Amino acid sequence: MINRVFLLGNLGRDPEVRSTTSGSAVATFSMATSRRWRDSGGERREQTEWHNVVCFGRLAEVAGQYLTRGRQVFIEGRLQTRSWEDRQTGETRCRTEVVGQRLQMLGQRGDGGAGASEGSYVAVVEELGLEPEDDDIPF
Repeated sequence: MINRVFLLGNLGRDPEVRSTTSGSAVATFSMATSRRWRDSGGERREQTEWHNVVCFGRLAEVAGQYLTRGRQVFIEGRLQTRSWEDRQTGETRCRTEVVGQRLQMLGQRGDGGAGASEGSYVAVVEELGLEPEDDDIPF
């Protein structure tokens, strides 16, 4: 069985980074993806979906350091649904999220927030085992 998700979109907010009791980093952020098409009348339409993303360990640290609201990013991961009981109402709540396992920062190098330089961008991409993207990508 396969549980794999690929998302290309923009961050809706800066990542929130916290630590587990064992000291491992956890980052959470929202991400928007859009679908564009023409309806039967020839009108351009667009639909935006929002996704909740969570990353752990070194990937969470990198997300917290380099990702900012509006930044274009590619995320590869898996879907996970958590459920819990609401303390106030006693109702069971559910949340489906993408557990990020790889990320690639897109757009111009160094546009990812304060202090991000081309050198630090390349270092992070190489550390994660990713190939730096070409500057002539058509999107």
